[in-house]
Amino acid sequence: MARVMIGLSGGVDSAVAAYLLKKQGHEVIACFMRNWDALANGDFLGNPTINNDQCPQEADWDDAVAVAKALDIPLLRIDFVKEYWDEVFTYLIREYKEGRTPNPDIYCNKYIKFDAFMNFAKQNQCDYIAMGHYAKRMDKDGITYLCKSFDKNKDQTYFLSQVSQEQLAFSLFPLGDIDKTEVRRIAHELNLKVADKKDSTGVCFIGERNFKEFLKNYIPAMKGKIIDIENGRVLGEHDGVMYYTIGQRKGLGIGGISGEKAQGWFIAKKDIKNNILYVASGDENEYLFSDECIVSHLNFNSVKPVEGYHLNAKFRYRQEDKPVTIHYLDNDRIKLVFDEPYKAVTPGQAAVLYDGDICLGGGLIDETYYKGKRNDL
Repeated sequence: MARVMIGLSGGVDSAVAAYLLKKQGHEVIACFMRNWDALANGDFLGNPTINNDQCPQEADWDDAVAVAKALDIPLLRIDFVKEYWDEVFTYLIREYKEGRTPNPDIYCNKYIKFDAFMNFAKQNQCDYIAMGHYAKRMDKDGITYLCKSFDKNKDQTYFLSQVSQEQLAFSLFPLGDIDKTEVRRIAHELNLKVADKKDSTGVCFIGERNFKEFLKNYIPAMKGKIIDIENGRVLGEHDGVMYYTIGQRKGLGIGGISGEKAQGWFIAKKDIKNNILYVASGDENEYLFSDECIVSHLNFNSVKPVEGYHLNAKFRYRQEDKPVTIHYLDNDRIKLVFDEPYKAVTPGQAAVLYDGDICLGGGLIDETYYKGKRNDL
């Protein structure tokens, strides 16, 4: 059996993953990662989600300590605060400033959990790392493949799309063959403190918060016009184009218009240069759709798909797979042609490619296009 270092987050998934590794006979070492400095970054200022007696990270640490004690495994603690700021958070802010909608969890996996953490595990003479991710690995002909988990509702391969072949080969995914209900059942059977702890949400390691207000700490508000993309009517005022995402409905502050059927307003386009937010009426409005996209920052973790190959893409987490055809523009850019127009494909988000249940990797969406008859602004 192997010596495995598992990232113990203080949640139920990593706790049960640690138990399963130990049950399989591995020598298990747990490690808690601290990647965000809540005090230094002013999280306590006006944030109602944080208890002033103890910040969420320290509460998670206490839970990790309790789990490690219950499972009788050693627990280390490591700070990657600088690495997270340099590789993940600065990327997040840069992308928002450029009007894109980033997915920091993907870069957190790429640079923190499967890079900095992996190197720390190697320094501690470990053979593998493990996390509480819902994903599978498959080894065939000397290649390690990343595959969807048994629990398709919780599958997290989308967030692992930038992990390399080397990183995959050094990783184990103990939860790949069970579902969340079974994870909770095992945790209760073991009387783990975290058995009923709710799943974490929000940005990886930064946590739950009013994200628009959080961004204002780093990107100053700049009010501008909200315009109906179909006829140029000014409908209201926004706080800053960068705070919104394509397809968003909530938080626009636009009411119904007298004499018109209320269908809801959705963000269709962001004009960073002119600080204009364009909206469209109705969730099936053609301005919300595109039929091609350009993808860069490519990472193929096992097999590189061939030119013209027809496969599936996922453009958002928990979105159903969408059939696409791949065309190479150069070594780091592809064009994905959709089988039909898809809604709210968003620059900055990941386009993750699948061949059946195998996740091939993917990249970041740069631009979207629509070849229909509408008049794009």
